[in-house]
Amino acid sequence: MPIISAFEKELAIFSDRIKMSENIVIIHHYNPDGDAIGSSLGLYNALKQTDKNVTVISPTFYPDNLKWLPGAKDMKVLGKKTQSDPTILDGADMIICVDMNARKRVGAIQPQFAFKALLDHHPFTETFTDVTIADTSYSSACELVFEFIENSYLRQYLNKDVVTCLYTGILTDTGSFQYSSSNPNLFRVVGKIMEFGIEKNKIYNRLFNAWSEDRIRFMGFVTCSRMVVMPEYKTAYIYITAADRRKYNEKFGDTENFVNIPMQIEGIIFTAIFIERDNFIKTSFRSKGTFDVNEVSAKHFNGGGHVNASGGESYDTLENVCKKFEELVRGEYAEVLKNYVY
Repeated sequence: MPIISAFEKELAIFSDRIKMSENIVIIHHYNPDGDAIGSSLGLYNALKQTDKNVTVISPTFYPDNLKWLPGAKDMKVLGKKTQSDPTILDGADMIICVDMNARKRVGAIQPQFAFKALLDHHPFTETFTDVTIADTSYSSACELVFEFIENSYLRQYLNKDVVTCLYTGILTDTGSFQYSSSNPNLFRVVGKIMEFGIEKNKIYNRLFNAWSEDRIRFMGFVTCSRMVVMPEYKTAYIYITAADRRKYNEKFGDTENFVNIPMQIEGIIFTAIFIERDNFIKTSFRSKGTFDVNEVSAKHFNGGGHVNASGGESYDTLENVCKKFEELVRGEYAEVLKNYVY
């Protein structure tokens, strides 16, 4: 049975409100990944077949390897997290938020007056919309959006463009089905998506085999020179300076998945990456099994996410952030990590 069947009341309200609305805005979190872009554009490609005016807003830039997705060229992209446009929501009578669990996740854009709805799969969802469909059982927002479309009047608009976007988000948010993919419902959804004849090999290559030479050399550099391994604690992390980013002509999205590099080391179950940005340190965490990086991120790095994948930020120096991380590994989490069996 689809997970969304537990949201019968919310589904009815959500669907009816779409029918009533004329100008719909879809918005996702800043620094969007494949799931944020895929879920937004999947929903957009379904809704644009109706008689609605539909707009997708990205609060910040998004990775180049997602710009081929159907509908991507139609998105309004603000640029940086601090950028805003006070007129960008003018005329909207419905705002659909996807893949975000808090208002602050849209950066400087703050939806206020229109009817607001949320489709999300993160834990600890903040109450900031009029109707919410959120469940951590979903592997991704894209899996949830598929079920939303499938179980609403929008099902008639499911097509290859819609499911191509949704499959992209599922693929990226599960690490190509390595994590967040233990629920059989995911594979029911993927099976349904495959019936539309998506080009799964081309999708994979566009996502993971279309990087610049600079990015590949950057990855080699951080692996050799910026990776710290703490084998006793089954932990490893990568740090990247602003100078490193300039040296390798970093473009938005180039460091995506760098946090997973140390996971390939035998015995490592906990990884992190710390990246020096303009005025903060971007943090990302990954784990295997039941070691909860969401708790680490939320408690110590102003972030959150999932058990096996989480992110956050710090306003300390890169040196101090790395030092703090090592102290946490050797202190608060030492016994758990040393004795963890995966």
